[in-house]
Formats: sequence, structure tokens, C-alpha cells
Amino acid sequence: QLQLVESGGGLVQPGGSLRLSCAASGGTLENYAIAWFRQAPGMEREGVSCMSRSDGKTDIKDSVKGRFTISRDNAVNTMYLHMNNLKPEDTAVYYCAADFTFEINTCGYTGMDYWGKGTLVTVSP
Repeated sequence: QLQLVESGGGLVQPGGSLRLSCAASGGTLENYAIAWFRQAPGMEREGVSCMSRSDGKTDIKDSVKGRFTISRDNAVNTMYLHMNNLKPEDTAVYYCAADFTFEINTCGYTGMDYWGKGTLVTVSP
């Protein structure tokens, strides 16, 4: 019953920054572990970063570590992916996902219950 809608994608030059948003409706986001995924053309979808319900536990892929940050604002039922120092290899469709769980301090990239439809990020000069 949870709906997720991504926004904030677009064209950006290498070295630029972008903030992706994922607005949730039909449920309370604080009841879910969250994650961001991406899929480049011709490639499989991969997990980028995740956060537990409590936000005390996060995971981030090595390729984006130090450049991307996952966050949430439960007051407005929205999750974010802050992206800095973007590279051409970051070009992909980015998806947000949510995992309904009673566990407050774990996150991962499997068993996601709800998905957004994606937003395209293109990094090019």
C-alpha cells in the first residue's frame, strides 16, 4: 500500500551535485528500512546505499563512498540521496525502495517490499 515517487534527476556535468528525493504516501516511512538502487544501460540493478529504521545503521557502496549520502526526513515522509562529485559512471536510473520491518537497526538490498518507478541521472559534459 506504500507508494514511492522519485524526483530530482536530470543532466549534470562531471563534478556537479544533485539531490534525489523519494516521497512516500499510503504509509509511514519510519516503519521501513530504506535503500537506493541504480541501473545503468545494459547493466543489472545494483544497491547504492541503505539505511535502517533508526538511521543508526547505514551501508554505502565503495564506488560512491565519500560522495553520496542517504538520509530521511520522517516529518515529511521523504527519503533523499545527496550526490556530490558526480562522475560519468554514475549515469543510471535511480530507484528508491522500502522494506517493511520490525527490526530497527538493520538494512540491506534484498526483500524490498515497495519500489519507485525511477528517475534518470545523466552525468555528461
